Amino acid sequence: MQKITPFLTFATEAEDAMNFYLGIFKDSKVLSVNRYPKGSPAPEGSVMTASFELLGQRFVALNAGPMFQFSPAISFVVDCENQAEVDYYWDKLTAGGKPMQCAWLTDKFGITWQIVPKQLGLLMSDPDPVKAGRVMQAMMQMVKIDIAGLQRAYDGK
Repeated sequence: MQKITPFLTFATEAEDAMNFYLGIFKDSKVLSVNRYPKGSPAPEGSVMTASFELLGQRFVALNAGPMFQFSPAISFVVDCENQAEVDYYWDKLTAGGKPMQCAWLTDKFGITWQIVPKQLGLLMSDPDPVKAGRVMQAMMQMVKIDIAGLQRAYDGK
């Protein structure tokens, strides 16, 4: 059983966000949806909480009004195997959202994600500080990560 579960507080978009993420991440599912009862602070029947799983990671989304806001201080990292996977997640999660520098993006619900290829960590951890530094400099110039561009920087080209 998962001991720590990200709990995402939305104004009213919990169900829409859950469905958006379920449509992007394969092997995902709804675990439960609880609705506000009559006499509660939200409209009767509207979603109170939605529990769902993305690639084995459990999340809970809550509709609690606009008093809480997301920020890039907390983000979710998607580890990618190749450029096709980077492109897929980047394109899906930036739809209606905002790309940021160095593999970061904010989706249309205000959640921040990092779409990171495994090659980035491998190249940046090279024991040669010159090679690793060139990769860092290349990454700092990118919005969406381009693995071929990282490799060219690593190779000094």
